[in-house]
Amino acid sequence: MSTWDEPLRVALGGSARAFKDKLGLHTLGDLVRYYPRRYDRRGDLTDLAGLREGEDVTVQARVLDAKRRTVPARQGRRRMDMMEATVTDGTGRLHLTFFNRGAYHQNSLVPGRLALFSGRVSSYRGRRQLDHPEYQLIDEDGSEGDRARAYAEELIPIYPAVKGLDSSRIALGMDLALARAADLPDPLPPEVRARHHLAGVRDALERIHRPSEWSDVGTARRRLKWDEAFVLQLALAQRRRLAEELPATPRPGTEGGILDAFDAELPFDLTDGQREVGARLEQRLNASHPMHCLLQGDVGAGKTLVALRAMLRVVDSGGQAVLLAPTEVLAQQHHRSISAMLGPLARAGQIDGAENATRVALLTGSMNTAARREALLDAASGAAGIVVGTHALLQEHVSFADLGLVVVDEQHRFGVEQRDALREKAADGRPHVLVMTATPIPRTVAMTVYGDLDVVALTQLPTGRAGVSTHVVPAKEKPHFLTRAWERILEEAAQGRQAFVVCPRIGDDAGEGADEEVDGDQDGEDPGARPPLAVLDVAARLAGGPLADLSVEALHGRMSPDDKDAVMRRFSEGRTDVVVSTTVIEVGVDVPNATVMVIMDADRFGVSQLHQLRGRVGRGTLPGLCLLVTDAEEGSPARERLGAVAATTDGFELSRIDLEMRREGDVLGDSQSGARSSLRVLTLLKDEELIGEAREEATAYVEGDPELTAYPPLAEALAGLLPEERAEYLDKA
Repeated sequence: MSTWDEPLRVALGGSARAFKDKLGLHTLGDLVRYYPRRYDRRGDLTDLAGLREGEDVTVQARVLDAKRRTVPARQGRRRMDMMEATVTDGTGRLHLTFFNRGAYHQNSLVPGRLALFSGRVSSYRGRRQLDHPEYQLIDEDGSEGDRARAYAEELIPIYPAVKGLDSSRIALGMDLALARAADLPDPLPPEVRARHHLAGVRDALERIHRPSEWSDVGTARRRLKWDEAFVLQLALAQRRRLAEELPATPRPGTEGGILDAFDAELPFDLTDGQREVGARLEQRLNASHPMHCLLQGDVGAGKTLVALRAMLRVVDSGGQAVLLAPTEVLAQQHHRSISAMLGPLARAGQIDGAENATRVALLTGSMNTAARREALLDAASGAAGIVVGTHALLQEHVSFADLGLVVVDEQHRFGVEQRDALREKAADGRPHVLVMTATPIPRTVAMTVYGDLDVVALTQLPTGRAGVSTHVVPAKEKPHFLTRAWERILEEAAQGRQAFVVCPRIGDDAGEGADEEVDGDQDGEDPGARPPLAVLDVAARLAGGPLADLSVEALHGRMSPDDKDAVMRRFSEGRTDVVVSTTVIEVGVDVPNATVMVIMDADRFGVSQLHQLRGRVGRGTLPGLCLLVTDAEEGSPARERLGAVAATTDGFELSRIDLEMRREGDVLGDSQSGARSSLRVLTLLKDEELIGEAREEATAYVEGDPELTAYPPLAEALAGLLPEERAEYLDKA
């Protein structure tokens, strides 16, 4: 009996080497799950008299003559064996040309022989012809008409091919594999198949690789999507169960503590959404197993305030909280804003500190020795109840007195190993984990990608926010639109307001490749021959040109942390009118007086990134304006993407658009882009209902039989999807 993990050489013999080397396929299961990317038909049966150049056709015709000849070698090309034939169906003639294997074709296509020929019609020296057509000989037993139609209408699978291994060769290998796969064990339990009216796995594989009609493909894909969804949800259900068994210290807070004092001094009321999410976090922090929560919300929804209240509850419980930020600019911004919001509550040990105050420490990689030593001591001694930092927090010598909560801002910027390194710093059990993202994720995608996380969302914006209007500026088509953009900045500055100008790269080519902030074109297109616009160039041009009457400063990732901080301080205090920046200001920067953002070469950025960037304006009571400047042509994918961003400020809607463009990435590996994926037919966004059904089934199976001992084929499928290194990844994520 063959199994999914049977070596491919058993089915393919010596040809298995090509499948292994060129496609990375090692087992029988690997190959039969290598699905066609599309299907072709040979073409409608066509009379020779009605052939048109460029059409894909199938013709039934009789061979008039056939002859072989040798084409002499030419520069850069070897000598070729060539056969030419002429065929007719009584309405016209057609010429056929075959390259190589001339003897084989000459023996098959003898004068008088009837056959079906399929290919694309071309012309040469005024003659219609098919170059190297497929053909099938017909035995003249009276059924040739039906056979011809069936041959013309047959669905031909087209496989993703590579150099040296084309689709037809893959199809031949698939024939051998399918013959060997007749007895493959079905991973889905019979009752699941029955409840959801699913085909058996062997039938599904036959239908997807060798469909008789289009309905076969639909039936097969639905069953194979269930395989992927169910096994994936089993892995995530096991992960959730294990997480619930891990120990953690409950953090119930203290009545009359620092959190109550903070709430009493808030100059505004919490939104209903903030109260609801806060109550859910309170409940989970009080549990004896670690909280794993994903807090997502649109730009400006108040996630940082919700996270801060959770951190204060942990501090009231005698523990410490860490806020991990992806950039020094964002870490410094968090440190400043948290310290400002807490006021005297953040100044423990100082003359003006409150009685029950704590400290808020900042730790980044480029701090001077004295400041770094003080921050490390505050963290290790427990004097700092809240520690804000970048990747510097992950270093081995950083320790905490009692780490109770880890808050990760913009988690997609951190690898699994980095997040795990911080989580391991808890002295007793595991800390609670709160992951924040300002890039909203559709709920079904979130519950799949973040399978063990309790997903909570803030959809309500605080009152008083004026909002942002967004417009596309086609600078190449209408240069006067760009001129008007600079005039708008001047008009806002005349009223005491400020502006951001964002560019894709820094400029001054030295070291450019090392700059992590440079973003690439998201469509894989070439937006133009010129390089992306750069901060240093644009800042100089604006300061000496249209914005010469304003104070203009540059901000980018190659500046020292002190210099970056100084620029942002001057901007926050209103001493700078315009900051020309890379995406270092993408998240976390909060300057309510900034009302205009101009994004140069906006087509170089992704949907979610554009949404994050424009979230830096319109944060106060003043309305914001975001201008997306582009040279992309109207009707291009890039312009369509920009149009989608301009059409809505709903981050959840934009996240769906973004996901459709970028794909989901590998949900069971450490790849965080769309290039790799464990999912071959399942689409997280489009198969929401199916994923929900699979999640319910998987949860019930894991609750009844955590190790799936009663379902060996299912356990085998799970092991195939989740080898040891990926199981370790899931445990750490």
